[in-house]
Amino acid sequence: MNFIDSLYYKYRKAFKALKLFLILSGPGIIVMLADNDAGGITTYAATGSKYGYGLIWFLIILLPVAYYVQEMTVRLGAVTKHGHAEAIFSAFGPFWGWFSLVDLILTDWLTLVTEFIGMTAAMSIFHIPPIITIIVVIMIMGLMVWQGRYWTWEKISFLFCALNLIYIPCAFMVHPSVSSILNQGMIPHFPGGFNNEIFFFLMANIGTTIAPWMIFFQQSSVVDKGLQEKDIPWGKIDTLVGSAMTVIVAIFIVIVTGTVLNGINIESAAQAAQKLMGINNYVGTFVAIGLFDAGFLGAICISLASSWAFGEVFGWAHSLNRKVKEAPWFYFSYFFALVTAGAVVLIPGAPLVLITLFVQVIAVTLLPAALVFLILLLNDEKTMGKKYKNNLFQNITCTTIVAVIIVLSTLYGVSALFPNLFK
Repeated sequence: MNFIDSLYYKYRKAFKALKLFLILSGPGIIVMLADNDAGGITTYAATGSKYGYGLIWFLIILLPVAYYVQEMTVRLGAVTKHGHAEAIFSAFGPFWGWFSLVDLILTDWLTLVTEFIGMTAAMSIFHIPPIITIIVVIMIMGLMVWQGRYWTWEKISFLFCALNLIYIPCAFMVHPSVSSILNQGMIPHFPGGFNNEIFFFLMANIGTTIAPWMIFFQQSSVVDKGLQEKDIPWGKIDTLVGSAMTVIVAIFIVIVTGTVLNGINIESAAQAAQKLMGINNYVGTFVAIGLFDAGFLGAICISLASSWAFGEVFGWAHSLNRKVKEAPWFYFSYFFALVTAGAVVLIPGAPLVLITLFVQVIAVTLLPAALVFLILLLNDEKTMGKKYKNNLFQNITCTTIVAVIIVLSTLYGVSALFPNLFK
């Protein structure tokens, strides 16, 4: 075989591998970019305006954390062919099954409210009334699932995932100092000292990078997509790519607000977009568009996570490959969550900004329970088999993640009760 033939063979092999990845990818990339939802964008924007580049190092640490948590759902879904809610009921019984379901529904619904807050706030910048935004969003989400095909839903979701990357050019447009980013953002430290404010922001960033709904969504998505055990390596790559993309987007949002709005008190991403418009109209417009897209991505995933879980627990047909008449309760729960969450945003005087920030903290305080169930399931050899159960390294890594989150949650609770303790 000469050099040209060898090169052509390698090219064909690489092309086939890329083609296979594109076919099998989806759950990991979608769930991770949907993790940069409306609440997440607000959290990152507020982090940058409050601390500049100072917490970029913390976001980088969250990349492997997100990957190792979500990678477990790929193995669990592909091996058991069950969603997470069903797996918990089967392994731990009705008490813990209902506990996890109520935990999920509570956090999902509250988070869904924040997605509508973000979308309506973003569209209000362009003078579109909230009620119009809510109606149009629900109609679009309805059309996405109406065809009764998972693949159709996934392809449309990928378009919104691509739009989530709009924050990357925004960062280049504000001309940040690379040396300042490296000096201030890459060295672990706590800007302003170790106090309750830093607790809040650390927990909010954890809560928007890893959330209970993500575990339920990705496992059910793996099952609905039909991934097999032989597809697990590709599912891991899919999750790793998604984890990297979500952290990169988060960092670029922090760079934008840390460069232009550092020292300015930002309560929401919509407020950040408006202030940025006064400085650079294109950057502000891009941030507003990105905020709407982030809320939309989060909404399509979170609503499905709840609907899949309901279907698994109650034994309803629960697949995007079923048409509405074939899975009526699955789609009813899907639209019920959307309509009620959207209605909250229309309540006059509702504390929408406060809801957005605290949902992230609520999510991270409930996260340890979801992670403990996940780790226990991945250590059940009867369920996973020797090949796919957690190995020693995975157990050490995941247990450490849970321990750190529990410690941070406890410290935040103590700091809230005794605000002067950590000053």
